[in-house]
Amino acid sequence: MATLPNPLPALAADPSGRSVGLQLPPGTLVDATIDGTWHEPLLWYADEPAAPRAWADLLSARRTAGLHPLLVHGGHRKQWPEDWELSPESASYPGDHDAQDVLSESWEHVTTGDDGEWPGLAPARELAADPDKEAAEVASLLTDEGSWMHGARLALVPARRSADIPAAIGWLGPTNHEGDVARLCAVLRSWEDRFGIRVVALTFDQLVVSVAAPPMTQAEAEAVAAEHFAFCPDNIDQGRHTTLPAYATHQVLNQPAWTFWWD
Repeated sequence: MATLPNPLPALAADPSGRSVGLQLPPGTLVDATIDGTWHEPLLWYADEPAAPRAWADLLSARRTAGLHPLLVHGGHRKQWPEDWELSPESASYPGDHDAQDVLSESWEHVTTGDDGEWPGLAPARELAADPDKEAAEVASLLTDEGSWMHGARLALVPARRSADIPAAIGWLGPTNHEGDVARLCAVLRSWEDRFGIRVVALTFDQLVVSVAAPPMTQAEAEAVAAEHFAFCPDNIDQGRHTTLPAYATHQVLNQPAWTFWWD
């Protein structure tokens, strides 16, 4: 796998980002990992809370500099990215994994005989909206004053595609469920292709994706809910809706965003 150029080191000498075609507010470069200082920055994030349109305003960074916009939040642990447990060494390449294999293996591990056999991947939905525009709307809502992510800050991550963001920074949010986050990124890639998702926000242990083409029938939603259960069992085992049908109705059906949390 060829390594993509990382433009973030240029921000050390030019914090404004002008050298890579950006206009950035004051921010922090993060290179701290659980194994020590990484050889280059893993992400940049702003020192102050993001304005509602900040994510959309930096979407051009993906095209001009190969940097993907992201919202980050201290979450209930009040930890910002320089305090997160990051381990890029433990993440493989998402393209080396197959979403079907990852989910079916997890399904067998987290289910009992009463849950039945792995039902397979849910069918793709036709995109009726621009995934980036939908992501911008979700990001704007997340920064609203009444949102649980109010006060989130804008971040930039060098990655091949939005789905690869967790692996690119070596995010360990799901470590109690999956030790190689790239395997989950393979699922995110599949959701990008089938449902137009974008990785919009991260906390220490939470992930939010926007969904441009969510399931529109209960049957479709339950098929996706099975994938969610294999992807993040805690969403159902420790959530408000503890059965797949109920979870599908309230958290998947026609929802513009999906949120995942790992204990």
